[in-house]
Amino acid sequence: MLRDILLQKGLSNRESEVAELVTKGLSNKEVANQLFVTEKTVKFHLTNIYKKMNVKSRAQLIVWCLPHMGFVEKEAPAAVGATAAPQIIGGAAQANTIPVGNTTVGGINGGFNRGNGDLGL
Repeated sequence: MLRDILLQKGLSNRESEVAELVTKGLSNKEVANQLFVTEKTVKFHLTNIYKKMNVKSRAQLIVWCLPHMGFVEKEAPAAVGATAAPQIIGGAAQANTIPVGNTTVGGINGGFNRGNGDLGL
């Protein structure tokens, strides 16, 4: 999927391979070892990739490629301190809560009050 998009952007097959491996977090040395080329060759490909993709750095390349990798979540993360959907247990709904600061932790086993922050350590 990503390779097809990179090819459409004008990258060669080898440049697309390099871009994919870099996007997966591999270093130049690791990319070179996997493709059986030198680090200098990888750097050469990256220079061409940056020009063709109109990005200035490895980080910008990765950010550009991530949405096309097929594993990026599309949903926004839940807000801190948000309450999850209630669970029905024994006919009664109980909410799962996420503790924030000196609050009560609820859930299946009932509440637990942390009090004044003394954790007994």
